[in-house]
Amino acid sequence: MTAGTLPSSFNMTRFVIGRLGIMVAVSCLWLGANFITRAAEGGAAARTQIRVDANFPGGNIVVDSIAGDLVTLRPDLRDTEGDWFYWYFRVRGGAGRTLQFSFSRSNPIGTRGPALSLDRGKSWSWLGTNAVAKQTFTCALPRKAREARFCFAIPYLEHNLKDFLKRHRRHPNLKAETLCQTSGGRRVELLRLGRLDGKAGHCVVLACRHHACEMIASYSLEGLMEAVLDAADVRWLREQVEFFVVPFMDKDGVEAGDQGKNRRPYDHNRDYQGESLYASVRAMRELITGRLGARNIALALDMHCPHIRGAHNEHIYFVGGPAEDNWARVGELARVLEAVQRGPLHYRAADNLPYGQAWNTLAGPARTFGRWMADQPNVRIGTTIEIPYANVGETTVTAENARAFGHDLARALARYLPSRIAD
Repeated sequence: MTAGTLPSSFNMTRFVIGRLGIMVAVSCLWLGANFITRAAEGGAAARTQIRVDANFPGGNIVVDSIAGDLVTLRPDLRDTEGDWFYWYFRVRGGAGRTLQFSFSRSNPIGTRGPALSLDRGKSWSWLGTNAVAKQTFTCALPRKAREARFCFAIPYLEHNLKDFLKRHRRHPNLKAETLCQTSGGRRVELLRLGRLDGKAGHCVVLACRHHACEMIASYSLEGLMEAVLDAADVRWLREQVEFFVVPFMDKDGVEAGDQGKNRRPYDHNRDYQGESLYASVRAMRELITGRLGARNIALALDMHCPHIRGAHNEHIYFVGGPAEDNWARVGELARVLEAVQRGPLHYRAADNLPYGQAWNTLAGPARTFGRWMADQPNVRIGTTIEIPYANVGETTVTAENARAFGHDLARALARYLPSRIAD
């Protein structure tokens, strides 16, 4: 070994240390750059104001303010008398952020929180009660969410009905007609199902959305119609009953995103007196007294949803009218429904609301569709059924199990009608 010469092992150690130092330095630089980039992205997201609107079919909201990730809003009541709960809006620019939505007027959030869609309203899920604190709900949006839609329940609009009609467009037991045109120029559909050759032994009239916001009833109506058309266990209905169905009595309200309940001076369901205000009500009355005037109508059923929470609002129930004989027949049908039901939304006849109890009293001169039908000489049963928005007892309402309840209704009619002769 000569003076100043280091052993080879020492040179190797210095070389390794040097390389490690370079690697550490590079890693630190990468981590630092990545941190700066992420911080910049986060800062940009924080600086970008989210966009909230209701400019689509069924949309309804008034935005009071947007401050960072907090949105203060309220339902657009329009011509609704008093306060109510319908709202449906979308959010854009909120991807990857945790947003809060606080209602400023009252609490219009139901028992399962809001319904959420991340695919422009094609599919829905309940956000859940854990996301709710009084009049505020919180939602952490996925990083890839281009938009999010929130609604107080699961919407059912004209496009949903069009999808149903498209699926069954060639069905021999379905015919789509027009009941009337609305003041807004929209077509009000009249669907005929079942036996269509004029030789049906029974006639049934079904109506829905006298109150525009009562959307879950539409899913049950769709399930009933699907059963009539295709279910093996209600084949008798296809062969012996002609159904006349109006899916949207307040078509303008449904598409415009109106509450529809408690309109000024009165809503569609309280228009069955004197000269009716609304074209669809006038056309329905003409259908019953004119086209069907010589027919025996075994059942006229109006399908509704109740309030979003509280007593009588978390159970399925029939609503009684003042006519005792009519209510007795409703009770017969109710007991059959209770006996034959198979779906997850459990109906109990004990939950029915007789006339004179709770809210079910005469309030003013206006008559509802159910009560008007019960007074018609060719109608055996005229009544209303209420189907909750979010839960039936402890069972969460979904589009699927609401349709299943419609199948249960069809099953009850298939059992009830053959043994009854209309009065």
